Amino acid sequence: METIFAVSSGAPPAAIAIIRISGPAAFAASAALAGPVPPARHAALRILRDAAGAVLDRALLLAFPAPHSATGEDVVELHVHGGRAVIRAVEAGLAAQPGLRAAEPGEFTRRALLSGRIDLTEAEGLGDLLSAETESQRRAAVMLVEGGLRRQAEDWTDRVIALAAGVEAAIDFSDEDDVPPAHIAAIASGAATIAAEMSVMLATPPVERLRDGLRVVIAGPPNSGKSTLLNAMAEREAAIVSPISGTTRDRIEVPIARDGIAYVFTDTAGLAEGTDDPIERIGIERAAEAMRAADILLWLGDTAAPEGAIWIHGRADLPVRAVAPAGCDVALSARDGSGLAALWALISARAAALLPPADAVALNQRQRQLIDEARGWLARAGGEGDTLLVAEQLRLAMRALHRLTGRSDVEAMLDALFARFCIGK
Repeated sequence: METIFAVSSGAPPAAIAIIRISGPAAFAASAALAGPVPPARHAALRILRDAAGAVLDRALLLAFPAPHSATGEDVVELHVHGGRAVIRAVEAGLAAQPGLRAAEPGEFTRRALLSGRIDLTEAEGLGDLLSAETESQRRAAVMLVEGGLRRQAEDWTDRVIALAAGVEAAIDFSDEDDVPPAHIAAIASGAATIAAEMSVMLATPPVERLRDGLRVVIAGPPNSGKSTLLNAMAEREAAIVSPISGTTRDRIEVPIARDGIAYVFTDTAGLAEGTDDPIERIGIERAAEAMRAADILLWLGDTAAPEGAIWIHGRADLPVRAVAPAGCDVALSARDGSGLAALWALISARAAALLPPADAVALNQRQRQLIDEARGWLARAGGEGDTLLVAEQLRLAMRALHRLTGRSDVEAMLDALFARFCIGK
């Protein structure tokens, strides 16, 4: 396997840049630049020189012998000064050595996965952590990186293997008619128990809601103050506001992060009773479509809100609108800000019910699909009386769990996963 190198710290310029080298020639490459490799995990100050003996930089050097390193291979870290010219010079010195090349995106993490230092769920968590922009996204990613899903998957796998061993024993002794019915019943009960545990995990909201943001749609009749409310919540002029009916003709989406939660607010065209304007009609149709897809619907109107929506009595600062209609959830004025805190509190309460709990593992679509596949096979095994079919169903459940953690059948999706990573990861 080739030896790779890349900057694994922040983008230059910076005070310090960490250049990571990983692979069978890592120690030799380090020695060519800096002389003898120091003892494992002991920092040493070294002068880096190119092949001609010219000084490149003065750096700290740390060595991590395989297999106890981030990638499972021999790894060396060069802590150099973080100027662009210094980094280019050191990388050129490494590239000039035989068997070394620059790393591709995510290649360090990919090698860690292939060497067994991490599993596929932890690699996915690291990818999420690198792209996390909110506190809730960070917590969910850390849960995966720290092995939350891996530990659960390993527990399920060990128990399924034990059940499969019991089934094989029953098959081996089936000709002797001495396998007690209670033995088969215990295997079926164990499979059903694991399937029920998986159902509980699958019932938690998906991680995509954390990653992509909750969809909050503002809807109502024309000139009800939807765009004004969007601007107030975004705290900037995201949408054009005017007294002219039909100013908003299409959906306007604005990402907003608040209290560690990501939202995507959508301003929609006014829901007019009828219109002869074909463009306005399209806007109304798109508004209705957005309302159907909303996680949280904010209704600005004097008529009763659609079922499940937060009913907002807008422009409450006007004397003629000082009294909110019965059943309204919150009265506010987007112009002076009164009522906005109460509205955010209502939105936050709805969001809490739609997002994964902070202490729960949040599953992505791939993970949910494979756990659901394993659950289905275990549920069948739990209700099956034929031991041969039970053995096959348990085998298929184990295969799905192995695909979940990356033990098998994952090569097709690795390129897509690690393309999300930066070069130094």
